[in-house]
Amino acid sequence: MRRAFYLLPVLLFLVLAGYFGLALRPNRDPHELPSALIDKEAPDFQLATLQGDGSLARDGLKGQPVLINFFASWCVPCIIEAPALMALSREGFPIWGVAYKDKPDAARTFLARNGNPYQRIAMDAPGRVAIEWGLYGVPESYLLDGDGVVRWRQAGPVTPEVLDRELRPALRSLV
Repeated sequence: MRRAFYLLPVLLFLVLAGYFGLALRPNRDPHELPSALIDKEAPDFQLATLQGDGSLARDGLKGQPVLINFFASWCVPCIIEAPALMALSREGFPIWGVAYKDKPDAARTFLARNGNPYQRIAMDAPGRVAIEWGLYGVPESYLLDGDGVVRWRQAGPVTPEVLDRELRPALRSLV
């Protein structure tokens, strides 16, 4: 029995070494934040629009690919991604915005100041829909195919590099 007690630190070391070895394995991007939604239908939701012209719902996502972008007026990285989203919008790709934990007037001011790339804008003031989507924070974007299935996700700003390296190729694969 005493002998087993002395082996406990060795066993604990081996378990921890194995765990950290797996976490530090090559070809793993430490900045990657996984999403459980990839290749699954977008979560069901219905939100009032910022424009006050009804609501935005999952059922309205079907028919063509669309980018869903969660943003907020208080989000500095959202300002950084605004030019890339505006460029994508000018190319004719539909983008729906979801103002996360924001006030309507603040969202309107943000869009007037930084540009409005969105065809439709929904308000998720309490943040409940964002939780269903598994949001890590804003900005966060989800590319849906014509069937409403999530095919790509970006946690963080869509920069010109992300647009060219990841999002446009993902869009091409859907067309």
